[in-house]
Amino acid sequence: MPRIESTAARLAKLGFADGATAARLVEQSGGELDDLLDGLVEVADPDLALLSLTRLAERAPQAIGALKADERLRERALAVLGVSAALGDHLVRHPGHLHLLAADPGDPRDDLLRAVAADPADPLPRAGSAQPPSEPDSPARPDDPAARPGSAGTTGDPMVALRVAYRGRLLGLAARDLTGRASLSEVTAELSDLAGAALEAALAVARTQVEADDVRLAVVGMGKAGARELNYISDVDVIFVAEPREGADETKALRAATRLAQAMMRVCSAATPEGALWEVDAGLRPEGRNGPLVRTLASHLAYYGRWAKTWEFQALLKARPIAGDLELGAAYVEAVNELVWSAATRDRFVEDVQAMRRRVEEHVRAEGERQIKLGPGGLRDIEFAVQLLQLVHGRLDPLLRRRATLPALAALSRGGYVGRDDSRGLAEAYTFLRQVEHLLQLHRMRRTHVLPTDPAALRRLGRALGMQADPVGEFTARWRRHAREARRLHEKLFYRPLLQAVARLPDTETRLSTAAAAARLRALGYVDPDGALRHIAALTSGVSRRAAIQRTLLPVMLGWFADTPDPDAGLLGFRQVSDKLGATPWYLRLLRDETAVAARMARVLGASRYATGLLMHAPDAVALLGSDADLALRSAEALRAEASAAVTRHAADPAGAVAAVRALRRRELFRTAVADLFGLAGIEQVGVALSTLNDVTLQAALDAAIAKLSAVRGAPPPTRFALIAMGRLGGMESSYASDADVMFVHDPHPGADEREAGEAAFAVANELRRLLSLPAPDPPLLIDPDLRPEGRQGPLVRTLASYRAYYARWSSPWEAQALLRARFSAGDAALGEEFRAMADELRYPAGGLREESVREIRRLKARMEAERLPRGADPALHTKLGPGGLSDVEWVAQLLQLRHAGVVPSLRTTRTLEALRAAVAEGLLRASDEEVLAEAWQCASRIRDAIMLVKGRPGDSVPADARERMRLARTLGYPPDGSEDFLDDYRRVTRRARQVVERVFYGS
Repeated sequence: MPRIESTAARLAKLGFADGATAARLVEQSGGELDDLLDGLVEVADPDLALLSLTRLAERAPQAIGALKADERLRERALAVLGVSAALGDHLVRHPGHLHLLAADPGDPRDDLLRAVAADPADPLPRAGSAQPPSEPDSPARPDDPAARPGSAGTTGDPMVALRVAYRGRLLGLAARDLTGRASLSEVTAELSDLAGAALEAALAVARTQVEADDVRLAVVGMGKAGARELNYISDVDVIFVAEPREGADETKALRAATRLAQAMMRVCSAATPEGALWEVDAGLRPEGRNGPLVRTLASHLAYYGRWAKTWEFQALLKARPIAGDLELGAAYVEAVNELVWSAATRDRFVEDVQAMRRRVEEHVRAEGERQIKLGPGGLRDIEFAVQLLQLVHGRLDPLLRRRATLPALAALSRGGYVGRDDSRGLAEAYTFLRQVEHLLQLHRMRRTHVLPTDPAALRRLGRALGMQADPVGEFTARWRRHAREARRLHEKLFYRPLLQAVARLPDTETRLSTAAAAARLRALGYVDPDGALRHIAALTSGVSRRAAIQRTLLPVMLGWFADTPDPDAGLLGFRQVSDKLGATPWYLRLLRDETAVAARMARVLGASRYATGLLMHAPDAVALLGSDADLALRSAEALRAEASAAVTRHAADPAGAVAAVRALRRRELFRTAVADLFGLAGIEQVGVALSTLNDVTLQAALDAAIAKLSAVRGAPPPTRFALIAMGRLGGMESSYASDADVMFVHDPHPGADEREAGEAAFAVANELRRLLSLPAPDPPLLIDPDLRPEGRQGPLVRTLASYRAYYARWSSPWEAQALLRARFSAGDAALGEEFRAMADELRYPAGGLREESVREIRRLKARMEAERLPRGADPALHTKLGPGGLSDVEWVAQLLQLRHAGVVPSLRTTRTLEALRAAVAEGLLRASDEEVLAEAWQCASRIRDAIMLVKGRPGDSVPADARERMRLARTLGYPPDGSEDFLDDYRRVTRRARQVVERVFYGS
């Protein structure tokens, strides 16, 4: 027992995690391993290495003697056994492969073809039957043919022999990798060549299963296999190209080539006693998994010339012939290269690039941070960025046409397409992540890209990378630093050189040419790249602190602008706002320090000219972008209190009071617009918010107007005064472009002179309109009183008694219909309530609507459809008057109210969707019909609001211009290529709604 304890303590000091277990293993070996213990101090996982050594000693005792006798062999063997349990298992099963750890690797193609008993000199090698070795348990001498991985396998099955030989090659390569005898690029190149050799050997086996003498078959490597940057364990991406031999029938030849390719894939992926090699993935072929597995060269080129997407050309960057008919494979690569490097000139390249960037970003966000391939700052980030820059600039610069990531990144740096420091940082991060990826995969020879959380596994990774003092802490810190740096650099990789293109740089720094900068901006969605470069120059030139901060901000901001519907407008707006606020200390500091504010600002500026205009005149509203809480729509009470305080503050200056209230309105319009853009408020909430804001503005302006007239007269007006909201304002459904539809009502105080009261009320109404129409940088709130009795021909202001007399004697059905939206907005609330009670008698008739009146309303609606549509407008795309549009839905709701609200109180609402929901609850409308109508109303309302947000001016029709429609669709949440989907959705929604309207409203 003391012997075990002292050995355990010694082993723990040597770096063993489990000293007691290690001591027992040493004891069981009978002292055979004592001389190897000191060599385990430096390996990644001494416990793992010792376990594999113990098993090897039991299986082939001579192997331990060989390790003791050869220092080079010992160093490499222990390095491999301390990292890879899987290769340790292989060595225990095949101790004859021990000397491969220190042997010259030789040609992989020849070795693997010999492993399947095929002749490497044969132009079309065929596998034979492998013979088992005579001494399977012996560690072969270095000069013994049995030590070669291509020697006859342990079975007559060539697929088993192929796997044994392949892993023997991996054993030697891993030894050179883990002892620093091979660089990362040398390791990945050899792994790729080994995969190509394995495919060649698999073809040799497949030729014994399939008759295919009449066809030439080329295997073109794609992805990492094509770029010679393969992992230890990875699917091997390929494309198959075939041509019939002279005189052969093409159809039969392609069938044979397909069978041959399928057989080759099975040879690689089939399960055997020695496991499988890896999957052969042909999913990058034309039409993907839905397309034929094998095509002729002409068929490939026809597809790429007509149907291929940009991502397919990006994939073809890596294409390289790796097996089969290499001459045919080279012809394929040469032919597609011209298409690859002209991809940037194709239609929809910009849209495709944006979609590709979006997919990568979404994928990155969906993965956990410990995913070193697809997570934030992972390998995919770097590879995608490099490939995209190659596609953009490689057409004009052949020096960029490199398959592998690191050589391509170096070429981009030499050409000035990527900054030197950025290139160096990305290369270091990429190299580190690839090394970690290899270590993860070597452990169990499994395809994985997820960092473990187990401290023992992290310790193995850290020690394998030379971190001895605190392997877990050092490794974790280094990984996070590289991932963070890779992500940071990726986000601005496209954009930082654009700043250098317009800046004064030292002669030692290569700059991106103006033409290359313009090409990059154009590829990323900027329509006017020359203008964009001028804005960049204006923002970043000079030595001021402001310019320095802009040089830090812009690389990221430019990327965010590129993701918006209108990058040019975003950059222009940013320059304009920066010109206004650039000297303000908090502005640039806020953008620099608060990423969420800068990101939201970029989105707003690139999506909405309306919001940009508001921000231009209230730039301090940038501070609202800090959080969702800052963008929460404010209550009516809070707004009324703030507006009332503003009026009180400017009691002696009515124009100043209204200006202050209009500034409040401008800020709240910006808050509402941004909440709308970011999906923080639905269309009904937006309508209520805008209507409430208009009510508050009207009340404040009315207070100011009454205060002024009271001061002039020396007494308050001798009448009560109220504003009655009508139309969309009355329905709490205001849009950004809505006027304030109102009627003015007054009621003289008891004993007051009616004429004097009327004149005072008229003066209040006119002063209200004047104050709200004073020139100002704010969106105007226009007063529209045209829905009053007799329209423009009638008096602007009436008494409550006058309204009652008019409606009792002269009103028509359409006026009763208009009153369905009437509600109190501002002024004397008691008078407003009296008006409501009077209106209820007309709009909610106790006996319902006479059939004659129903017919008149239907005729009026039909005439309006025929006459009011603007000249040249496409009815199907008109959101207000077109089939299934706002008018259709609203008239359905209003007809239901006119007919039934007299006896159904729940229908007594000024809001369209509330009326429809109440009709369903009362059994007056099918739930399915309400759902269709509500969807159409919400869709049309959102589009009208979005038109105003995007263009900064109102519009009722879906734009016919493709670019305008794309911007609108993007703002509504569709992807860059979703313009036609948006149009199809609108047509579908309105078509269904119109069918309901025909049945419910017209009774057809």
